[in-house]
Amino acid sequence: MTMSLFLKIALCGVAVLVLLAVWIALFRSKKPVRGLLGSGAQGLCALAAVNVAGAFTGVSLGLNLLSGLSCLFLGVPGVVTLLVLKVIFMV
Repeated sequence: MTMSLFLKIALCGVAVLVLLAVWIALFRSKKPVRGLLGSGAQGLCALAAVNVAGAFTGVSLGLNLLSGLSCLFLGVPGVVTLLVLKVIFMV
């Protein structure tokens, strides 16, 4: 099943808006590098926690380049976004 062009553009737009919101919030803080490192560490830990809990819940996320980078740069909102997308598309 292929996605329509409109749906692809809409998903890319939402992804850009989420990334922009996270970056704006990050650079409004007084220590953006520390915030980026903390957010990335939290995102990767959240991804690992979802995969560990997947043994009990049946919900897990695969680790690939896209999921790793989204969790690294977006943090916990990136993990939540990946989970919501997984539920929406039932992949």
